[in-house]
Amino acid sequence: MRGLTLCWIVAALLPLMAFAASEQEVSDEQIDQHIDQLQEPLYSPFIERYILDEVRSLRMDMERKHRELTQEVVDRELGAADKAVSYATNTVTYFFYLIAGVSSALVLIGWNSLRDIRDKVHSVASEQVAEIVEEYEKRLRAIEKQLKQETEHIESNREEINRTQEIHSLWLRASQEASPAGKIGIYDQILAIRPSDIEAITYKADAALDQGEPQWAVNLCHQALSLDETNGHAFYQLACAHSAMGNLDDAARYFAKAVSQAEAYREELERDPTLESLRDHPLVHELLDSTANDNI
Repeated sequence: MRGLTLCWIVAALLPLMAFAASEQEVSDEQIDQHIDQLQEPLYSPFIERYILDEVRSLRMDMERKHRELTQEVVDRELGAADKAVSYATNTVTYFFYLIAGVSSALVLIGWNSLRDIRDKVHSVASEQVAEIVEEYEKRLRAIEKQLKQETEHIESNREEINRTQEIHSLWLRASQEASPAGKIGIYDQILAIRPSDIEAITYKADAALDQGEPQWAVNLCHQALSLDETNGHAFYQLACAHSAMGNLDDAARYFAKAVSQAEAYREELERDPTLESLRDHPLVHELLDSTANDNI
């Protein structure tokens, strides 16, 4: 699977590399003209699907390796705990034999009775064993807690991977959908999975504008700006919406804010038919000149 995916990627990149090597001296205007004349995308959903499956396979391998590493660490911890308990038990046993021997000698000498010595040895041994058992119970509880946290983390990552794959699939569907209403339905599905997806909100505003609902587009853009007040795409869509409603002053201000976030929006003034009424507006040129001076 990985070899086939690599072959597809190399096959997709070879024409681009050959084209770049042979057309290094081509001007920007010719490149833009060539892009405008493209009849189909440079990639195919089939290649994207193979790449997505490969990414998913790699993530699942990482998750499996993570579980195996965690299991190995736990096994080593349990083995070390078992050896330590065994060592402590042997030590106590030998200590008991030593005390028994010494107590026997003391009994023979007459310093103490065998019964008292035996009771004392049992008491000391029980205390030491209890302390050792308590210590290793604490360690085992800590290991159990760590395992639980790791399991929750793995489950959370698995759910996030599934959500990401589903959202990616919805974006592919939206790119192939022709009607604005259909795109809005797909964007709503994306927002149901991830409500704070600013990109989905702004593209939904674009679809609403194509559907002839500029006020709805304005509301969606303000919702996006409440999540990210520096989102250039939201400012651009606000400029388009206000231009469609005839609010040219507001459209000019929002367009200037979009250009201040990303200079690439400046070219859209001449290319986007939605901004046609804004092209000769004096305020937009004044604000764009001010923005250019601030950048200098």
